[in-house]
Amino acid sequence: MRNWFASYKNIDRSVFLLIIAECCLQLINAAFMLILLIYMQKSGYPDYKGADFIKYRFLSVLLFSVPVGLYIRNRPIRPLFYFASLVVPISSLVILYAVEHHYDYLIYGAQFIWGIGFSCIQIAALPYILRNSSPGTITEGISLSHATWSIAGLFSGILIYALHGYDPVSFHERNLLFLFAIAGFAAALFVAMMDKNEKLNDPEAVDSEKNKNYDWNLIIEASIPIVIIAVGAGLTIPFISLFFFNIHGIDSDRFSLIAALALGLVVTGTMLVPQIKNRLGYRLAVPLTQSLAVLSLIALAFTELWKGNSWALYLAIFFYAIRQPLMNMAGPMTSEVTMNYVGKRNQEMMSALSASIWSGSWFISAYMFELLRKNDISYMSIFLITSGLYAVGIIAYVLLFRKHEQKNA
Repeated sequence: MRNWFASYKNIDRSVFLLIIAECCLQLINAAFMLILLIYMQKSGYPDYKGADFIKYRFLSVLLFSVPVGLYIRNRPIRPLFYFASLVVPISSLVILYAVEHHYDYLIYGAQFIWGIGFSCIQIAALPYILRNSSPGTITEGISLSHATWSIAGLFSGILIYALHGYDPVSFHERNLLFLFAIAGFAAALFVAMMDKNEKLNDPEAVDSEKNKNYDWNLIIEASIPIVIIAVGAGLTIPFISLFFFNIHGIDSDRFSLIAALALGLVVTGTMLVPQIKNRLGYRLAVPLTQSLAVLSLIALAFTELWKGNSWALYLAIFFYAIRQPLMNMAGPMTSEVTMNYVGKRNQEMMSALSASIWSGSWFISAYMFELLRKNDISYMSIFLITSGLYAVGIIAYVLLFRKHEQKNA
């Protein structure tokens, strides 16, 4: 097992520092994803209103992703990381203030600005890793970058559970989220330690007349499975805490611990991706892990039929815990194949468009969730819709892998 992780020692210093900075901002993202909606519901907002608020975060990423992708083409990326490391924590603090005082329009605005800040690191991280990684360490860099969400979720979940258990009065949801927002400012310190002389794209791949235009046909083909998977994910991932809170009676501290344990499995699974890719190959590893994840989500959905039974809760926790790593293990592999498929000159645009697709899809999904819950559609039905979309997305990825192999044959 130790040999499986040995290759991560060779990741370039600046790439590693970027990943730590990502992790600091993901601490905020993970903590807010875990308990913000529960905090809002306890503050008097219905579950569908939380969906209404957070969709504006996704809207801002949708609007700014492509401009950011165009901007970073053959330009230094590091300044955007500075911007993100300040904007995300500040806007997070504003959200907490606005929720406490029920300033709804301020929540909308802060969520929108939060999305702008987070998009700068979310979109630019992958191109930075591709540009500045030594040969043979790209997969490791991408995998570790993908794992930052899970690592942050693991630590934030454990801390939320431990601090709330130590002093429930002092460490209630608002104060816990405040602490994570303050901790996020540490990202700026790690960005400051990164190499100031970052590498840009190969001039031959960017500056020639032939390569000034994007290959939109390749970009569109690579985007199809992302759209399908993202719409399905947006119906479930942001609202899973509400499922456990409203269906199985799990409060924010206990859900944070459950999520932390699940994300611990995600970290392990994501770190094993390079070895899994080498042993099984993309064409087997991706559909296998994603298909098992879909089956787990279906089983999780059906536990709603037996809510109130302890055994149903334990099954829900089990299927939630194994679904997470299975679905996330495919992420680094699909990202690498997608980037290789579109080619070097399209990578910044593909990264930007991918973030735009995810956020645009989650904006649509949050609106759909809001409408469905307003009409008392069950969480089970919503999760089954997600499962169906995932199944179609898996087929789309299999078809993309075939095209990738034919293109490189």
